[in-house]
Amino acid sequence: MRVALIGCGLIGNKRAAALNGHCLVAAADVELHRAERLAARHAGCRAFADWREAIAEEVDLVIVSTTNNMLAEITLAAVQSGKHVLVEKPGARHSAELEPVIAAATRAEVVVKVGFNHRFHPALLKAREIVNAGQLGRLMFIRARYGHGGRLGMEKEWRGNPALSGGGEMLDQGVHLIDLARWFLGDFAQVEGRVERFFWDWQVEDNGFAFLKNSGGQVAWLHASCTEWKNIFSFEIYGKTGKLHVEGLGGSYGIERLSFHQMLPEMGPPPTTIWEYPGEDLSWSREFAHFIDCIRGNQVPNGNLHDALAAMRIVQQLYDQRRDCNQKH
Repeated sequence: MRVALIGCGLIGNKRAAALNGHCLVAAADVELHRAERLAARHAGCRAFADWREAIAEEVDLVIVSTTNNMLAEITLAAVQSGKHVLVEKPGARHSAELEPVIAAATRAEVVVKVGFNHRFHPALLKAREIVNAGQLGRLMFIRARYGHGGRLGMEKEWRGNPALSGGGEMLDQGVHLIDLARWFLGDFAQVEGRVERFFWDWQVEDNGFAFLKNSGGQVAWLHASCTEWKNIFSFEIYGKTGKLHVEGLGGSYGIERLSFHQMLPEMGPPPTTIWEYPGEDLSWSREFAHFIDCIRGNQVPNGNLHDALAAMRIVQQLYDQRRDCNQKH
């Protein structure tokens, strides 16, 4: 398939490296030199400063990896021109921007996938397989933490500007935790929590805490942070007959690992099985391959616009709770 890539930063380059043999024919970035640098690595690829020109090329699908303020606008334009789209999470700054995209994608009968690549990490895929097989019994709750320590000057980057980002850490890394919790537990009827700014001198939160409860009484307790001085990813799934623990995502987060602790009838120390997944992060290429399969089979993607909308509405409820609390004080 012929691909246009809009946004040639860190994530855009990851996406371009995970095309699995499909052809990048257009690359666009407001900083033209970034588009030119990426295009030079792909034979026949043209570079543009205006994303509209890239979408106007003869392409089958568009990858959107821009700042959050442009995600929905570009996705909507691509959908209206009949293109399939892979748009980075969170898909928009808030739900009001995402809802017209969902309506347009339905009318155009195109496939739109949101970049929830964590669903395609091998440890999480294996965890889902174990849960689906009933080996944990009925799930009770999820406890998860995801965080990094930032970098010098981060407070001056676009993520610290709510006009560009739409929110802080809860919308950035936190949306992955919310999405994964929904993937295992379904929709949440009750949303409580707090978003706080403890360290970084910017206009958004640097920590988010969420307590989510579904209609069946299952709970997710989530913490997203960019004051985590040692990078961490920890996702624990507790069932009535066992526990799964996913740790690490590779790189600075440590080796990706899944531990399966099976409860014995007599209880006591559980037998434990551990799977480790060292080496390259293949979630990007696995997600793109799934996207292509969905286009060819006209299927609903694993991690779609409705998943993004549900996650975004949870983040918005947390933001609304903070605003209401601040107004009372």
